[in-house]
Amino acid sequence: MKLHCEVEVVSRHLPALGLRNRGKGVRAVLSLYQQTSRSQPRPPAGGERDGPRPACLLISTLKDKRGTRYELKENIEQFFTKFVDEGKATVRLKMPPVDICLSKANSSSLKGFLSAVRLVQRGCDVEASLSAFTPVKTSEFEKFKTKMVITSKKDYPLSKNFPYYLEHLQTSYCGLVRVDMRMLCLKNLRKLDLSHNHIKKLPATVGDLIHLQELNLSDNHLESFSVALCQSTLQKSLRSLDLSKNKIKALPEQFCQLRELTDLKLDDNELIRFPFKIGQLTNLRFLSAAQNKLPFLPSEFKNLSLEYLDLFGNTFEQPTVLPVIMLQMPLTLLESCARTVLHNRIPYGSHIIPFHLCQDLDTAKICVCGRFCLSCFIQGMTTMNLHSVAHTVVLVDNMGGTEAPLISYFCSLSCYVNSCDMLK
Repeated sequence: MKLHCEVEVVSRHLPALGLRNRGKGVRAVLSLYQQTSRSQPRPPAGGERDGPRPACLLISTLKDKRGTRYELKENIEQFFTKFVDEGKATVRLKMPPVDICLSKANSSSLKGFLSAVRLVQRGCDVEASLSAFTPVKTSEFEKFKTKMVITSKKDYPLSKNFPYYLEHLQTSYCGLVRVDMRMLCLKNLRKLDLSHNHIKKLPATVGDLIHLQELNLSDNHLESFSVALCQSTLQKSLRSLDLSKNKIKALPEQFCQLRELTDLKLDDNELIRFPFKIGQLTNLRFLSAAQNKLPFLPSEFKNLSLEYLDLFGNTFEQPTVLPVIMLQMPLTLLESCARTVLHNRIPYGSHIIPFHLCQDLDTAKICVCGRFCLSCFIQGMTTMNLHSVAHTVVLVDNMGGTEAPLISYFCSLSCYVNSCDMLK
């Protein structure tokens, strides 16, 4: 039985000597093996012991392929497994007095390995899980590869899995029509590049890649970005998203829950609008949405604070002089309840109210005064200089303009009247 992970062997004598461990693990292969009379690797750490040695733990590294041997039977003081689901555990030995700290392991493999170690420690018969001693081969450490770049169909792995410890995976120009489910098992993945393929839809399980920071989906056939992804663990991890050169017409309002985004590329799509609440992307610094079909910008766009903005080649409309009046007085019961729920931040969900009402609340408009409105409002339009939200602005047209129409909503006639100067 073998386990691939990072290992740090910490001597418990170091603090007494005023010394500190270096605090960094190394890639290693852990083996539980059955020692025979002819397989005598180096003596166990801490000195040779008399008596039979039915099973041992061998820790091999790239620099030390023969490894260091530790006897296990009645020699384990304690297991620390609080973070075993994160691929971390510690085995404390009696002799020598060391802590074997394991990390970056496959959680299921780690649990199975620790179960076998416990049985060996108790002296149970686990010969089926043990093997004869053989030095670890260099090829074993290829499984620790953290970066893989594939740029052609012929190089794409069909018969073997991706290395489990990958942190950066690029599979471009491979003709993929869907996301390979084997990629979704790479729990250490931080950068995933699926550009220049034929992917039409993303599985919701992409959101299970809890460490994913960069996702490149440019030049595919995507028509949408699902709500499930917007509400997944990507909310806390995703920093950079490239959706350029697809067929996306609109992003869901829940897209603005990806609040860790700093870079967003949407060029060469079919976008007809930004999410109303795009101003909630407070960490966004780079926004590129050139060559789309945007007629105007939402009112919350003015809340962004960007370093770079490119909206060139959109079909921006000229601001209308007359407002669109959708007010209804007195307010309907639905409108009044919706405003109350949103204003008081009352929690809601499909387990409490019908799903279509949740959608209405998620897409509620925000008045310039900060209040919410559902379907009773006044809509006005003005222009804004894009330099007010971005340090560097690409011209929006060939005439050298840096202004774009901004749509605003007003929850009442008084709000509209008080803001008339802004609309002039």
